[in-house]
Amino acid sequence: MNKNSKIYVAGHTGQVGHSILHTLYSMGYSNLITISRENLDLRNQSLVDQFFTTVKPDYVFLSAATVGGINANQQYPADFAYDNLMISLNIINSSYKSHVKKLLYLGSTCIYPPSLIPPLQENNLLLAPPEVTNESYALSKIMGIKLCEYYNKQYNTNFISAIPCNTYGPYDHFYSKRAHVIPDFFCKFSSASQNSSPEVILQGDGTAIREYIYSLDLADACIFLMNNYTSTVPINIGSGYTITIKELAYKIAALCHYKGRIIFSHSGANGASYRYLDSHRINTLGWNAKTDLTIGLKNTYKIFLSKYFSC
Repeated sequence: MNKNSKIYVAGHTGQVGHSILHTLYSMGYSNLITISRENLDLRNQSLVDQFFTTVKPDYVFLSAATVGGINANQQYPADFAYDNLMISLNIINSSYKSHVKKLLYLGSTCIYPPSLIPPLQENNLLLAPPEVTNESYALSKIMGIKLCEYYNKQYNTNFISAIPCNTYGPYDHFYSKRAHVIPDFFCKFSSASQNSSPEVILQGDGTAIREYIYSLDLADACIFLMNNYTSTVPINIGSGYTITIKELAYKIAALCHYKGRIIFSHSGANGASYRYLDSHRINTLGWNAKTDLTIGLKNTYKIFLSKYFSC
């Protein structure tokens, strides 16, 4: 990409898309295209085709998705499957028909089988069924990755895909039943601190291990890959920072100045016991995460307090 390339960021109001947009602007890219979901339903093939025919982007970052935590995945499996399948199908197909020079598709670490021992490598994909608690989302994202592969094979396109670990940071959605773990914890512990609640009860047993990457680090990795990676094989984007859910809860409780009891209910879904990535391939290419988890959480808490504390 050069600084004047016409770049479409799909999903620019989401956490990852907003981070990519912010980072592109900060790097001097100026010809950036965005459109709100109110003005373009990415699930509608004819409307997406019209949009691509009109704007003719050179590059596409496909970060648009319907996302949520374990509870949302279990409550809305049809929505998660339909929305993500249609978004992937429409944008990838329109990118092909509009002769987009390169597309980056973002998957998710939850698409890897939970039965495998981490760190998870790119060739582990499809070796076993996905985690049952997010099956519909995982299968739809896997199809997006495979679709990039199929278009490259049949039409000689340059569509790449990346699989990031769990993301947190600026532009997250600190509200709703669809929130992921970190924004959910910020809401719970800040509210408990404000109300002097004697205890906070959390779902599961807290033993699950996760890897987290700061969203601006992920955005930097996506731009790096757009400029430096060309392959049909998906590539992992990890930070190397792993933590149990219990340790994460105590870290966030401390940031929120919560001094009451933290109780894990041992009820509800835990998700996979271990989930973290082998990021050797992207590290070998010259990219590494910059933001330590503790620093990233502190930065996120400041933003949460200043803009989002309405849980």
